[in-house]
Amino acid sequence: MDHNAIGFELANADAAAVAPAPDQPPPPQQGAMYPPLDPGTNNTAAHGQVNPIGFEMHNVDDDGVPTEVVSEKVPMDAKDPAKEETLYFNDGVRRIDYMLAYEPGTTADKENRVAKRDYFEKQLIKEGLQLEREAADASKSGKVAFVKIHASWDILARGAELTNMKMPLAPNDMEYEQGSLCDCLPSPFDLDEDLINEDDNYFTAPFNRSRMEQFVIKDKETFFSNAQRSRIVYTILSRAFYEDPDPENPNKRRFGIKKLLANGSYSAAYPLHDGKYQSEHSILARGKMNDRHLLYELWARPKNWYKYQPLDKIRSYFGEKIGIYFTWLGFYTSMLVPASIVGLVAFIYGIVTMMDDVLGNEICDVNKAGNLTMCPLCDGRCSYWRLEESCSYSRGTYLFDNPATVAFACFMALWASFFHDFWKRKQNEIEYDWDTADFEQEEETVRPEYENRVRRKRENPINKKLEPYVPVWSKCFRYCTTVSVLLFFMAIVLIAVIGVIIYRIAIAAVLSASDMDIVKGRAGLVASATAACINLVIIVILNFIYQRIALGLTELEQHRTESEWEDAFTFKMFLFQFVNFYASIIYIAFLKGRTVGRPGAYDRTLFDFRQEECDPAGCLIELCIQLGIIMVGKQAFANFKELILPKLMVWFKSRDVNKDKDSKVYTHWERDYNLADQPKLGLFDEYLEMVIQYGFVTIFVAAFPLAPLCALGNNIIEIRLDAYKFVTQWKRPLAARAQDIGIWFGILQGISAIAVISNAAIIAFTSEFIPRMVYKYGYSSDQTLDGYFTNFSMSRFNTADFEDRSVPEEIDPSFGPTVTECWYRDFRKPPGGTDQYEYTMAFWHVFAARLAFVVVFENCIVFLSWLIMYLIPDMPYKVKMQMLREKYLAKQALFHAEELKEGRMKAE
Repeated sequence: MDHNAIGFELANADAAAVAPAPDQPPPPQQGAMYPPLDPGTNNTAAHGQVNPIGFEMHNVDDDGVPTEVVSEKVPMDAKDPAKEETLYFNDGVRRIDYMLAYEPGTTADKENRVAKRDYFEKQLIKEGLQLEREAADASKSGKVAFVKIHASWDILARGAELTNMKMPLAPNDMEYEQGSLCDCLPSPFDLDEDLINEDDNYFTAPFNRSRMEQFVIKDKETFFSNAQRSRIVYTILSRAFYEDPDPENPNKRRFGIKKLLANGSYSAAYPLHDGKYQSEHSILARGKMNDRHLLYELWARPKNWYKYQPLDKIRSYFGEKIGIYFTWLGFYTSMLVPASIVGLVAFIYGIVTMMDDVLGNEICDVNKAGNLTMCPLCDGRCSYWRLEESCSYSRGTYLFDNPATVAFACFMALWASFFHDFWKRKQNEIEYDWDTADFEQEEETVRPEYENRVRRKRENPINKKLEPYVPVWSKCFRYCTTVSVLLFFMAIVLIAVIGVIIYRIAIAAVLSASDMDIVKGRAGLVASATAACINLVIIVILNFIYQRIALGLTELEQHRTESEWEDAFTFKMFLFQFVNFYASIIYIAFLKGRTVGRPGAYDRTLFDFRQEECDPAGCLIELCIQLGIIMVGKQAFANFKELILPKLMVWFKSRDVNKDKDSKVYTHWERDYNLADQPKLGLFDEYLEMVIQYGFVTIFVAAFPLAPLCALGNNIIEIRLDAYKFVTQWKRPLAARAQDIGIWFGILQGISAIAVISNAAIIAFTSEFIPRMVYKYGYSSDQTLDGYFTNFSMSRFNTADFEDRSVPEEIDPSFGPTVTECWYRDFRKPPGGTDQYEYTMAFWHVFAARLAFVVVFENCIVFLSWLIMYLIPDMPYKVKMQMLREKYLAKQALFHAEELKEGRMKAE
């Protein structure tokens, strides 16, 4: 199936390869992954009847219900290579739907943990699950014991009905004409259609056992996909008790596989991968061994970096939640292509026209503004300097502060609006395609932790059942606690930023007083670069600490569903990360150099330090350095954590297996056990990394036009790294469902709104674009930029008016014995009058022009964004029609079921 097509692959299979469900499971073929059944095996129980598979040996209660299930294993040779790859119980018939693992005999394996495991596994048996155990001495390492879990058809059908799982109801009979001519042309980005088989396309409806005959059930063994089977089993695992009720508090009873993993009773719980991901033979010659092998060859291998992703296969194997993440990441990456091209053009324009920049040429010319004597940059130790020393700084600034940058900022503001609207269309298509449109309303269940912790109950007005609830006063108290902690940590971030500012002031003063010209000339650049590196380290440390506190705060708030829990945790983490990552950048973009004062009256409110000043060419190059170091450094650290650490963990866990030279079989479940665990927060870190990057790309793009290009290159690598992790380095995650990307979409919209204001402010207040335009069209006699510094943006100062602490201790001999005047960057009147050093009228003209630009820029972008939203419908027409068709068929099926029911009643 094409990755953009609409279909229902949950239960799809090749019709030619599917046989009707037999009354008895067929014996496995010779030479398959599992050994053949012994034809002489006797499955007759003590009551004289043939027992179903999974109940070969059992104890029964008075009603004949089995109280314990112990499989009568068919002997399997430990050296048999078939056991290495089997995905079945030892009987070769029942498929392994989930695995539990623990390490007996270790110091952590105490008596109470053994008792908890035994109690838990008995509860699983009572729930109808079938278990089979593998002793620790049978494993390759000799240390790990395993429990295999299988769910029968009845358990799967019940679970599907309770969770409103949508299953195939009728073939999709709606056809649409082929799109544009371009859709018919071959593309190098398309996947090989011979390897990606197109799945059947079905309309679906919530599964119901009473209307089972209406669903397309070709084979009960394949009706539920592996992902669906594991999800149903996990629902039981997450709610099964592992100890008796507390006599003093009968309502208090511990349960769930999560807590058993946390307290060490089990070391792992995971569904199995479909097999090995590598083959000795080419996939083109022999085809795929399994879906994991297919995903590795077409998706996870770096050589396919330019190919589309097999999204339907990703969703089928890993579940909708992971599938939606990779859909969004691929969509975001593809949208970065035009932004990268335009940004690169703006940067190239800056390179090509750099030597024609009038202001840069004035600074670099000692016969013009370059010969101006500038006031010292720090107190005492710093001397006077020539404006010509900022020549290279000015050239670098022009690369990012030129007329093309303004046009690019406008383009990116519109790009963000297009991104949101086109993603909404794509998301609605995916919601229908993958049956997640009504997930949060119809399918999502209450969190087990919520049911266990919340004692108050009240009647649900919809279903009239008693359900746990948290009163409003309790919610207010919990949220106030969360807000207080969040504000406290934000204050810590601001304190850290102030510390970095002080460091930058101090190191710049020390380097400016150096006797080496090369050091003195680059004091500001070195201070900015080292401060950015220190800031990056602080960001990583604070993020590590706050993430753990945010987890506790989210649990304290007691959210009802998993989606609500994830949204609350995400919102708290993003608010903190926003301040953590962007505080220092916002300071440079909007605050640095604004409150410095003037020579003779410097602002010293920050610990009596003189505030930082921007270079006469502006602060934009410093902003670019800060952006580049934090953005690139963050991505490099994340890639190391995501790729190198899992590899080290896999090697560490597998070292005992590699040392073992005996003939024990290295089973598939043990090989999966030795893989790294997916982080407990799931996809949170992946989304957060991309959303923070989106902020760099949009909020500060006016200062760094190459940000989209850097993000594009990183994301191309990120997609393949993430794919490689999921397919080869991590245990197979639970195939969780999700309706959309959750609260991340609202966060992205908020970032885009901030980006419009931010880029308008950067152009107006940080860059020199507005002052240049005011001078060119309002003050220049020939409407050129000649004389911009000496006649407009620079002010003179009488050195006799210096504060004592600001007078240079030493003066370079090149300035002569005395210096009577120096220049500084501001719009102020010259010395000598009653209003000396007051703001000139040019200051107010520039200020008014800046405000006017911000207002006009924002209103234009808002209007164009509204126009885009109006012209682009949120839902494609074909999706809307198919949704209406599906609802109609679901109603018809319900009416038909009622007719059959009435017919049976009349016949009786």
